[in-house]
Amino acid sequence: MTPDGIIEFLGGLDNVLIMRPGPGDGSPEISWGDTFFYYTGDGSTPSSAQPFATIVTKNYPGDEASHLDRPGAFRVNIAAGRAEFIRRVGRTPREIGDVPTDHSLEDTVLPHPVYGSAGWLAVVNPGTRSDAATRDLLRTAHARARAHHERDR
Repeated sequence: MTPDGIIEFLGGLDNVLIMRPGPGDGSPEISWGDTFFYYTGDGSTPSSAQPFATIVTKNYPGDEASHLDRPGAFRVNIAAGRAEFIRRVGRTPREIGDVPTDHSLEDTVLPHPVYGSAGWLAVVNPGTRSDAATRDLLRTAHARARAHHERDR
C-alpha cells in the first residue's frame, strides 16, 4: 500500500473529505504533506469533527516512536474504536500503557504511539501482511464516523 493508494481507497467511500494541507492554505507547516480524512454529509469542512484516519509522513513533536524520519516511511492512523482495538490488540485501549511496543515495526497493526489509549491504531508502511486488516480498519473507522455524524444531525 502506498499513501496514494490509501487516498484512492478512502476517496472511493461515501462522503469522505480528503484534506491535504500545503503552503498558502492557512494550515500549520508541520502538517504539510500529510493527509486527513473526514466523514462529511455535505462536502463541507467539519468545524469540530476529528478525522477518522490520517496519513503522516514525518515525526511530530512528542510522536517520534514510529521513526518516520526514515526515507519512504509513513504511518496510517485509524480511529478504530474500543471494540476493534480489543479485537486487534487483545487489550483495551487503557491497558496498553505499560506494554512495551516497537512502534517502528512496518506492515503491522499496532496501537497508535500517542493516541492508542483513545482507541487509535496505526500501521507504518502497510504492505502485504497488513493490507487486508488496514482496509478493514479504514472501512470500520469510516462507518463509525458516519454513525457519529448521523447521531449529531
